[in-house]
Amino acid sequence: MKNLIFTVLLMLSIVIPVEAADGVVDVQSTFSVKETADRMESILIKKGMTVFNRIKHSEGAGKVGIELRDTELIIFGNPKVGSPLMRCQQSVAIDLPQKALIWEDDKAKVWISYNDPSYLVRRHNIVGCEDVISKIEKVLASIAESASTK
Repeated sequence: MKNLIFTVLLMLSIVIPVEAADGVVDVQSTFSVKETADRMESILIKKGMTVFNRIKHSEGAGKVGIELRDTELIIFGNPKVGSPLMRCQQSVAIDLPQKALIWEDDKAKVWISYNDPSYLVRRHNIVGCEDVISKIEKVLASIAESASTK
């Protein structure tokens, strides 16, 4: 019984925080920025998505003499998902392809941040694409979870 209680408490203590504020979903990673970004890129490719670019903002900042904690942006998408969404409301194209920011905060915690699809619905007044939005929410959450945990 003590082992069961310990196991449950241990599992509860390692739950990865997920926060959504101001249209951005933040998922804490247990890995470094580089490893999280590498894992995410690998997962995206395995899921058949196109990785358009991977921008290492901290490296760019360093080239102009500005110190920036590790910060990488991955730009990715799949026209099978994005195109139907754009048919519902073409203005959503300004927020596509999807982006994931992998960054280290001032407490040395690493995060994956991405646009909350529900926010995009409100921002672009998307109507009639509930199934597509639901699918996007589930896929993004799954990718972020897989990239951020063992």
